[in-house]
Amino acid sequence: MLDAIADSEGISMGSVQFKARFGKGHIGRVPVILAKPQTFMNASGESVGPIVSYYKIPLNQVLVMFDDLDLPFGRLRLLPKGGHGGQNGMRSIIERFGTRDFPRLRIGIGRPPGKMDPVNYVLRPFNKEEQAELEFTLQRGLEAVRILLLEGFDKSATFVNSAKTLKQLG
Repeated sequence: MLDAIADSEGISMGSVQFKARFGKGHIGRVPVILAKPQTFMNASGESVGPIVSYYKIPLNQVLVMFDDLDLPFGRLRLLPKGGHGGQNGMRSIIERFGTRDFPRLRIGIGRPPGKMDPVNYVLRPFNKEEQAELEFTLQRGLEAVRILLLEGFDKSATFVNSAKTLKQLG
């Protein structure tokens, strides 16, 4: 999702700072910092925490995006705050911030089929159907971020949380 945002908005993610691929730019007229932690996923807070501290970013202006096994594939959910939901990267960020009160965009990847190991499921390549759904989801996520920055959280949450997946649109 972050790469799609950076590409669409012309934000270079070429530098590495704070243990993250890092870029500064604008979405509309709103200045943004994009950071993709390069730590182990379970230690994302080691990257995100120092960025927020260094730039003195209020937590209500931070958006953490992460994949979520508990959401169906392609579904997005924008929340103003919440727990980690068993996602260790989010757990690390919450521990680093010392609070759960910051916005997050959950990106549904669904549960693995049968008894497939969740780690193998998350790391496997997407099939053609999933790739099409993913492209649709990335476009909706990009639009959600634009709405969030330009029109506010409530409008973006309505846009995202009431949206259907490509598969549901049929």
